Amino acid sequence: MKEAAQALFDRLKKGGQGSFLAVFKTFGAQPSRGLLSFPRPGATLALDFPNRGEDTLKLFRELDAVVAEAGGALYPAKDARMSPQMFERGFPALQRFTAFLDPHFSSSFWRRVMP
Repeated sequence: MKEAAQALFDRLKKGGQGSFLAVFKTFGAQPSRGLLSFPRPGATLALDFPNRGEDTLKLFRELDAVVAEAGGALYPAKDARMSPQMFERGFPALQRFTAFLDPHFSSSFWRRVMP
């Protein structure tokens, strides 16, 4: 966890784009029972950036790679550009969850991450 956090901070510093909000917190060791629950043992870093186009998206892809390598996930409720691959990687019970989907209900998030 410490190595991944340091890698994120290093990438942020190199990226040269300041976040106007940063919240770093740790979760307890108890795993969640929810199929798509975000909290899990480890830490979370929430950042808010102004959208500077491709430079910002490039930085996000670099940060995503660090998160993926550490076995982490992006928080779906606070992310507006998560890829389907990142969503699937971060939520291993996703395929079990899809059995409970209502085929008549959808959202822009769901259409983006479940092509």
